[in-house]
Amino acid sequence: MTLRYLLNQFIKTEWREIREPCELAEIRLLIQEIACKYITLPTSSLSFQGKRREKLRLSWWLAGAATFHMEAAAPEIERCDAGDVESDHDGAAAAAERVPPWREQVTARGMVAALLIGFVYTVIIMKLALTTGIIPTLNVSAALLAFLALRGWTRAPALLLHPGAGASSSSSRRRPFTRQENTVVQTCAVACYTMGFGGGFGSSLLALNRKTYELAGVSTPGNSPGSYKEPGVGWMTGFLFAISFVGLLNLLPLRKALIIDYKLTYPSGTATAVLINGFHTPQGENSAKKQVRGFLNCFGISLLWSFFQWFYTGGESCGFLQFPTFGLKAWKQTFYFDFSLTYVGAGMICSHLVNLSALFGAILSWGIMWPLISIQKALIMGDGLYHFIKVTGITAKSLHERSNRRHAKKATNEDTFVIADMQRDEFFNKDYIPNWLAYAGYALLSIVAVIAIPIMFQQVKWYYVVVAYVLAPVLGFSNAYGTGLTDMNMSYNYGKIALFIFAAWGGRDNGVIAGLVGCGIVKQLVQVSADLMHDLKTGHLTLTSPRSMLVGQAIGTAMGCIIAPLTFLLFYKAFDIGNPDGYWKAPYALIFRNMAILGVEGFSALPKHCLELSAGFFAFSVLINLMRDFLPRKYGDYVPLPTAMAVPFLVGANFAIDMCVGSLIVLTWHKINSKESALLVPAVASGFICGDGIWMFPSSLLSLAKVKPPICMKFTPGS
Repeated sequence: MTLRYLLNQFIKTEWREIREPCELAEIRLLIQEIACKYITLPTSSLSFQGKRREKLRLSWWLAGAATFHMEAAAPEIERCDAGDVESDHDGAAAAAERVPPWREQVTARGMVAALLIGFVYTVIIMKLALTTGIIPTLNVSAALLAFLALRGWTRAPALLLHPGAGASSSSSRRRPFTRQENTVVQTCAVACYTMGFGGGFGSSLLALNRKTYELAGVSTPGNSPGSYKEPGVGWMTGFLFAISFVGLLNLLPLRKALIIDYKLTYPSGTATAVLINGFHTPQGENSAKKQVRGFLNCFGISLLWSFFQWFYTGGESCGFLQFPTFGLKAWKQTFYFDFSLTYVGAGMICSHLVNLSALFGAILSWGIMWPLISIQKALIMGDGLYHFIKVTGITAKSLHERSNRRHAKKATNEDTFVIADMQRDEFFNKDYIPNWLAYAGYALLSIVAVIAIPIMFQQVKWYYVVVAYVLAPVLGFSNAYGTGLTDMNMSYNYGKIALFIFAAWGGRDNGVIAGLVGCGIVKQLVQVSADLMHDLKTGHLTLTSPRSMLVGQAIGTAMGCIIAPLTFLLFYKAFDIGNPDGYWKAPYALIFRNMAILGVEGFSALPKHCLELSAGFFAFSVLINLMRDFLPRKYGDYVPLPTAMAVPFLVGANFAIDMCVGSLIVLTWHKINSKESALLVPAVASGFICGDGIWMFPSSLLSLAKVKPPICMKFTPGS
């Protein structure tokens, strides 16, 4: 029973309710009212909103779909003149309802836009990874930029050639910009810039270099002489190509089970889909115009401000980045506002709890406890272990409950259906990807990795790689399922477990390199497969073909495998990366190196009293998480996050102050105008991040060319 048949029967059955339909808008409203009577929703589909609101939303969607099929379903409609039936906006909306074949969803202009967006965000991600290691979620802003780029692409030529012509005349001569193309571009761009942090450039890969090896202590037991490998474009690019594409095929045969059968929500993917669907409506386009204006204004302000700041950084500890906002004594303890609009924007995107947790950690560390050592590792590991166990428990519990409900569902599914979901499922299953292709591709790419990786790293035996690739599907499914339930991608925690296993397996001479490389392999395999499920969820909700999504993800991954190493090497050559006393601290590189040493040597490698301190803060981290989960919600929501608290122990308090400024902006804006803030905060924050991030590219080129800023602005105590 196809969707077209259902819609035809639906309209014919209720035709008596429609009287002389001469206006398309009236037909839509009438069908919307009728649809409300037919839609029933299973409890499992109500993840975020109430049943009534979800019912109205789906009925409105159905009304649009039914209107599109009106001509085929009810040929007896007495058509009115074209001028009376639909306006330009209605025609555009009707055209948007047509779902193009998957080959038309992947376009050359879309891939160019994805390349530009991916490059911009790779620069931004690389800066964040090499300074604090905190990476905000940028999927929503990537969807906004994709909409901005392609909407401008489709309309600009006609407006330039015929300034008096409207947008409709432009669309009539060019391929229309659909939500499916928007989704593919967003997916491709996200896959590209994800390589910037998923590849380990701020953690496991950077931990292999000589500077991190020396910072960990040349004479430290387990940190064997010569256990380092300097960054290079060749081996980094080859390593990413060897490990990244396998993750795309890891869970491909299970996509229907995860998205349709289990109905996992994947909150970030769902939020992105809602945004994209909203853009491609007349009302959504008006909102998008406001967001675009806000983005461009803040992008320009941020770029000009970063350019202005550069002139005052002509020396060590110079410029606004070292401005003693709260006095010189507080500045020495890293308590100052450094005017970084990147972190102000990140603070606007992150929740208030994350920002306040970071500030609390800054006060605890730099204000009270510093220089106690190694505490941050216990906080991060304790928080990670707790969430790993928690998400695994949620996954197991959910699978068990679904298994128990399987037979009951068989009896009720025939009586309960959602027409909108049926159409989504129909399109999702239409462009079938053969399972044999996924299995064969996984086996072939695994063989390539088993051969290539031991050549790059002699300390990594071929059977280490085999074990990693055998475990990847099991770990990938667990992570993808948990991510769909909680929106928490635990790939880094799986990577840390692999780090300890391979480091211990490799022994004293080879353990550090084997652990770090094994960590990178497992983390990347698990993360890419979960990211693909996120994107497939977005595609499911926007009626985008899984084939086009897979192609977009593969193209974006290939872009990222080339762009990320080049961008990293640009930063690595231009700045003092990994200096614990400088701006580019790259804190997670040293953490991962020390964890690898710990895996080789055990607890004997830790400094005196470090184990006691680490155990205490490990227990503190677990206790904090238990409080968050078991206290009443009105209290638990205010318990700080241990991982956010741990970061200032390494990078200082200034970034926490920047992010709290972002929170303060959002809070004030929300008090003044809550509707406007809800609409514009993501766009404004993205503008701040992108403007400051883009400046890093010309700044890096100037540094490589030995062009120094003309002024050093520094503050000293008065006489």
